[in-house]
Amino acid sequence: MIKVKTFGEPLQPFKAQRELDDLDARVNQFIVESGITRVLSVSDSTTVEAGNTCGLIRVLVYEV
Repeated sequence: MIKVKTFGEPLQPFKAQRELDDLDARVNQFIVESGITRVLSVSDSTTVEAGNTCGLIRVLVYEV
């Protein structure tokens, strides 16, 4: 069965690298805790407000 999980992360000026590292850690922890052995796709997209990037959405497609 193919499943999809989304993760969101707000981005603050000058802290984006730390926030991306935190997001990576959350996704990796989810993969380990869920026993996922096959990831089909990982995709990132930004959220924008008033022309400024203010967040990131990561979509994980996996098979169980």
